[in-house]
Amino acid sequence: QVQLVESGGGLVQAGGSLRLSCVASGSIFSINVMGWYRQAPGKQRELVAVITSGGSTNYADSVKGRFTISRDNAKNTVSLQMSSLKSEDTAVYYCKLVQRRNMLSGEYTYWGQGTQVTVSS
Repeated sequence: QVQLVESGGGLVQAGGSLRLSCVASGSIFSINVMGWYRQAPGKQRELVAVITSGGSTNYADSVKGRFTISRDNAKNTVSLQMSSLKSEDTAVYYCKLVQRRNMLSGEYTYWGQGTQVTVSS
């Protein structure tokens, strides 16, 4: 029983910044990956950035150098600092958690409800 709740979305002008946050609650295991995906109208959901419980990160080429993902393991939260925003960044952003109890266990995937990010001009 895991819930993910995103916050921080909104309307911002091109070139501006926005910070998204996601809080995970419930049975969170030590071995996990949290990340952000986004989906624009008529397009597939795509990976934006992910971060492991050990701190390793990976970014989509389109956001590399502009976005920074971070996490607080003690609070089970993940954040996405977005800078130099472009109109192409407009989408619904979703938080994702993939976890397993230990290295010999199966994986479980959870999604948040999403938060809208709109970049104008």
